[in-house]
Amino acid sequence: MVRTVFDQPDAVSVGEQFTRVVDAIAARFPDAATHLDEARDDLLAFSAFPHEIWRQVWSNNPQERLNKEIRRRTDVVGIFPNRAAIIRLVGAVLAEQTDEWTEQRRYMGIEILGKARLTLITGDNEPSPTALPDNTAIAA
Repeated sequence: MVRTVFDQPDAVSVGEQFTRVVDAIAARFPDAATHLDEARDDLLAFSAFPHEIWRQVWSNNPQERLNKEIRRRTDVVGIFPNRAAIIRLVGAVLAEQTDEWTEQRRYMGIEILGKARLTLITGDNEPSPTALPDNTAIAA
C-alpha cells in the first residue's frame, strides 16, 4: 500500500494518497499508522523536487552501490594494521567513485539539477518555481 504513494503524478496527489494509506493502515495497525504519520514530512520530502528526479531522490541505489564497493575492497584486505590504513583505503575508494561519477555516469543531468535548485520549497512541502530568470548562473 505504501508504494502507491510513490506512483502519484504530482505533489498534491502524493499527499492525498499518503493520507489514504495511513487511514487504511490505522484500522489494523494503529502504531504503524501513527509512526508513518509522524514521519510524513520526511517520507514525502521527495515531492518538493521536480517530478523528473523523484525516482533518483527517493532511491538509495547509489549509496548501496558505494557501500558494496567499499565492502568488496575491505574484504580483500581482511585485517587492517590500524585505523589510518582503513581510512586511506576507504578514502581512495570514495575518490575513485567520485571521479567515476563525475566523468562517466550522470545519475541526474545538470539540467535537472539546475531545475531542482531553482525550486523554492514552501512550508507545506509543495514546490513553487522561483522567479529567477533562465540566464541566472547556478553556483556549484
